[in-house]
Amino acid sequence: MKCTIVGMWGGFPKKNEPTSGYLVEKDGFAILLDAGSGVAANVQNYIELNELHHLFISHYHYDHSVDLGAFMFGRMIGTYIGGTKKHLNIYGPADGDVAGQVEKTDFNTFHPYNKDSEIKVGPFTVTFHKNTHPVETYAMKITDDEGQVLVYTADSSYEDSLTRFAQNADVLITECSHYEGEDAERLGHMNAEEAALLADKSGAKKVVLSHLPHYGNLQELLQTVKSSGIEEAVLAETGMEIEV
Repeated sequence: MKCTIVGMWGGFPKKNEPTSGYLVEKDGFAILLDAGSGVAANVQNYIELNELHHLFISHYHYDHSVDLGAFMFGRMIGTYIGGTKKHLNIYGPADGDVAGQVEKTDFNTFHPYNKDSEIKVGPFTVTFHKNTHPVETYAMKITDDEGQVLVYTADSSYEDSLTRFAQNADVLITECSHYEGEDAERLGHMNAEEAALLADKSGAKKVVLSHLPHYGNLQELLQTVKSSGIEEAVLAETGMEIEV
C-alpha cells in the first residue's frame, strides 16, 4: 500500500500546495481521502481523474471538501466524452444537502457512513472513528488485504479513544495544527504535544504530521514530537510518497 500526500495545509492552500488530500493505492486500485482546496487539480499529477472511483470525505469543512464539486463535474464530463463508464463513489457523513448535490450530478453516487461502518473497496477495508471537532468528523483506518494499516486522523482534538483506534498502525497521519503550548482543543484540533501523545500511546510505527499551520517554524512541530521519543516522525510534504 502506498500513500501519496496530495496536500496537507490547514485552512487554506499555499501556492501550488493544496489543503487535505491523500491518495492511497495498491495493485492499481486507488482511493482518495479528502478533497480540500486544490486537490482536484493536483491529484492529476499522480492519477488520471477517470481512474479514481472512490472518494472518502472526513467532514465538510472547506479545507477537506471544497473540491468535491470539481470531482463530481470531472466525472460527469469525463463520462460524457467517453473517458470512463464508472460512477464516482463518494463516501461521507450523512448530510441531506451533500447527498442531494451528489445525486443531482450525473454519474456520481453518495454513500453515507458513520462510526460503525465498514466499507470494503478493492484491496482496502475502511473503518471510522467519530472525532471531537466542531462539525461531524471521522478519522479513517485503511487496512489492506495483507493486514497493513494506515490511519488518517483528519481533524480532531486529542482523545484516548483515538489512540485506541490507531493502535499499532503501520503509518499514522495525524493532524498537528498548533505548536507546543498553544490551545488547540478549543478549536477541535491538536498541538504538537498532543500529536506526540497520540503517536506514543497508539504505538504507531511511523508518524506523519499533517494539517500544518501557515505560521511559525514547522521544524519546531517535528522537534516537539521527536523530543518525546517518537523517532519515526516526519513533516508531511506535497508529493511525499509513503510506503505502508
